[in-house]
Amino acid sequence: MPAAHGAAVLRIAVLLPCYNEEAAIAQTVAGFRASLPQADIYVYDNNSSDRTREVAAAAGAIVRAERMQGKGHVVRRMFADVDADIYVMADGDATYDASAAPMLIGKLLDEQLDMVVAARQSEIEEAYRRGHRLGNRLFNTLLASLFGRTFSDIFSGYRVFSRRFAKSFPALSSGFETETEISVHALELAMPVGEAVTPYGARPEGSHSKLSTWRDGWRIMKTILHLFRTERPVIFYGSFSLFLATLAVVLSIPIVVTYLETGLVPRFPTAILATGLMILAALSFFAGLILDTVVRGRREVRRLHYLSLPAPGVSRL
Repeated sequence: MPAAHGAAVLRIAVLLPCYNEEAAIAQTVAGFRASLPQADIYVYDNNSSDRTREVAAAAGAIVRAERMQGKGHVVRRMFADVDADIYVMADGDATYDASAAPMLIGKLLDEQLDMVVAARQSEIEEAYRRGHRLGNRLFNTLLASLFGRTFSDIFSGYRVFSRRFAKSFPALSSGFETETEISVHALELAMPVGEAVTPYGARPEGSHSKLSTWRDGWRIMKTILHLFRTERPVIFYGSFSLFLATLAVVLSIPIVVTYLETGLVPRFPTAILATGLMILAALSFFAGLILDTVVRGRREVRRLHYLSLPAPGVSRL
């Protein structure tokens, strides 16, 4: 395990967001304690109604709480409060392979990456529901088409981050869509990232998934579309502009033909509608151009803040 890189001893924090994981949290903490004995293990409880906090504390974790419900709120709090050089984030349900953490950290340091995603591979059908497999493939394809590149498993909750990733990530989402936001943040700032395949197991008996295939799938879809609108405004608003302009041209063709043949405009309301659609198309196009300038400025600020922090394993002089 790379506890040090060069002469500097790296501070490693394991972050485990939890909600009603009494049945699995002790096993999860024990797994990371065995894999990363020098790391600080934090369990962030998100209003659990069972004994998650007590069990986690008994297992030796540093237990903290986030009262705003939702995984996104927990991730925001963890990244803000915990100070470390390397962050290992995983779910508290004992489905991820804690023994793979040293390999993921080693990859991050050796290749000077800002994030390593543990792509899930499971031989157990119950570990990865069919609807979730299909949704993962669909959203991976959608993200690649919208942002040019993607990850093979954008919904993996098992990731390793550099300090400069954690401290530059805005964390605006509230629920399970936070993994999508994390992925888009890395893609938008052109961060060096990587993936590694790791085993994925079934939950222990008595532990239940909080992810709803349809409800959370819809929230993830809205997050992707929102990020596409805010990060790619020229394409987003340009698509509306093209649609409106095409519709305006289609409506105006018979009017123009009639006018050229007779010198009359018999369908005056249609002519007004076509003109209005063309005006809206122009407004949509220029709105996209203006917003693109704003987005570029914001992205430059985010990139500069990201670059102000040291790279993984590099100490400030």
